[in-house]
Amino acid sequence: MRAHLGLGGNVGDPRGAMAAALRAIDALTNCEVVAVSRLFATPPWGKTDQPDFLNACAAIETELSPRQLLDLCLKTERDFKRVRAERWGPRTLDIDVLDFGGETYRDEALTLPHPRIAERAFVLVPLADIAPDLVVDERRVAELVDTLDAKVIAPMTEDGAWWR
Repeated sequence: MRAHLGLGGNVGDPRGAMAAALRAIDALTNCEVVAVSRLFATPPWGKTDQPDFLNACAAIETELSPRQLLDLCLKTERDFKRVRAERWGPRTLDIDVLDFGGETYRDEALTLPHPRIAERAFVLVPLADIAPDLVVDERRVAELVDTLDAKVIAPMTEDGAWWR
């Protein structure tokens, strides 16, 4: 199944943490990273009195279930010293499951597609790099980008090879 992940961080070495996390996921026998967006610098969202973030998105092919994929993402965050001290606060690494093959899924820990994709330029801009035709909220990602103020999202790399 093709799934899309959103990655970010703003303390420590977020670029290094995101790259290492993607390599760790890609090294698993039940996951393969098939596309990675450019790396973007983005202003903080929600809690704005903190450093800017680096954000990216990745597409993976996986044999995991949605819940197993979430558990993998949370374990990977912990492996890279993610501490959940405050909502929308600073973090070394954040990995969100954004979409899972277009499926709708909901349990106590995970809602798919991610319920706030359409309002977050820091997710939509990198996602449009790798999946512009992905449909979220009955609209293509490329169309959703046009509905938001995305001019504050700045590309930091030329392509998605930054994680290798």
